[in-house]
Amino acid sequence: MNLPAIVSGRNCLFTLTGRLAEIEDFDLSAVVQPEPLPPIVTAGNGDKQNDREIVSGRNVHTTCLEVTEPEANDEFTGDKDAYMASVLARYRESLMERTKYHLGYPFNLDFDYGALGQLQHFSINNLGDPFIESNYGVHSRQFEVGVLDWFARLWEIEKNEYWGYITNCGTEGNLHGILVGREAFPNGVLYASRESHYSVFKAARMYRMDCEKVDCLISGEIDCADFKAKLLANKDKPAIINVNMGTTVKGAVDDLVLVIQTLEESGFSDDRFYIHCDGALFGLMMPFVKRAPKVITFKKPIGSVSVSGHKFMGCPMPCGVQITRMEHINALSRNVEYLASRDATMMGSRNGHAPIFLWYTLSRKGYKGFQKEVHKCLRNARYLKDRLHDAGISSMLNELSSTVVFERPLDEEFVRRWQLSCQGNIAHVVVMPSVTIEKLDDFLNDLVGKRSTWYQDGEAQPPCIAADVGSENCACASHK
Repeated sequence: MNLPAIVSGRNCLFTLTGRLAEIEDFDLSAVVQPEPLPPIVTAGNGDKQNDREIVSGRNVHTTCLEVTEPEANDEFTGDKDAYMASVLARYRESLMERTKYHLGYPFNLDFDYGALGQLQHFSINNLGDPFIESNYGVHSRQFEVGVLDWFARLWEIEKNEYWGYITNCGTEGNLHGILVGREAFPNGVLYASRESHYSVFKAARMYRMDCEKVDCLISGEIDCADFKAKLLANKDKPAIINVNMGTTVKGAVDDLVLVIQTLEESGFSDDRFYIHCDGALFGLMMPFVKRAPKVITFKKPIGSVSVSGHKFMGCPMPCGVQITRMEHINALSRNVEYLASRDATMMGSRNGHAPIFLWYTLSRKGYKGFQKEVHKCLRNARYLKDRLHDAGISSMLNELSSTVVFERPLDEEFVRRWQLSCQGNIAHVVVMPSVTIEKLDDFLNDLVGKRSTWYQDGEAQPPCIAADVGSENCACASHK
């Protein structure tokens, strides 16, 4: 095949030759800056950015890896590639070391996705509606819908009755669920317990919603007596309720049956309330725990459920699952001609790799595999709670939880070493499938050993956390 045939004849070839001549004559210096690097900005002494307070964590700007511009001859010597390889190698070693001491955050680190490495070279983007294929062909909708159908079965809703998508994180699931509630009831009041995730109150600010913070019981569950009082104070407005399936700090599970009963007793019929279930961690664990009244199910009058994919499931990147009733989603949906699809998601572009990772782990473990892991977590959490009690350390474990709450360690370096999540005088360990008895023993031995030195001189005393865990769980001097 000759060139004239490819470019459709002599006239096109003449045109192409002329275009090439124009390109050769084009002066790049007319549009490209001779020095592409911006000047380095040095903050003066009066710059308030230097004086900003960091709440408790370390300021990463003091340890950040500066992006260095390659030297002119790097492309020949390969020095830049060697440098970056060494940085990544050291970073990997750091990750391995820090993973050994990971206890305070609910991430399952027990995974192996080596089989999916072959997909990292593709830009997989699930923009638009998961159920309507767009013009962009490099997507993973077939995996995404498969994952959604799996959760629809788990939470008992028919395929033709639900809509959902794979979110970029648990917070996005909450933002979407509460937005659906607000669209259903534009003048509704948002109710959430004080121990709800911060994203719930972020949603209230973003959407300019009236929000009532409801008191909690010692366990961290929503106090339905206070909930009822606040409902009656706003009985002329519909209710949008966030129900927690595992609070952030105590792992408390709100009693969904009691919440619905309280709504009914307060005069709110099904057409005057919307319930979003934040199941970030326990939304996947709850169906495998024997206490049916608290299980998430769309057979109850709930509107939406969200769960994180990077927590119990162990996806290596933040993601989540959001499912709502089909009847609610039309108010949010918009046709997008540019995509040749519809969209009702929070974000435009969505991570197309995440659904594949979720599909992979769901396919490998299935319902029975997750059931075994749930039982393992609950058993190991009970082991940790009992060992803390035997050591005379204040601690609490909710019945349906794998989050063990205990007195905050005195030494912040100890907190940072074990990556504990703290609030006031309490800290917690979240027992995930990757947390073994051996790891818990290492933590306990370290805690008991360090604790004996923190309080040996008698000047400092272990904190009283009765207000957080109840007097029966507090082992301070006053409650022994």
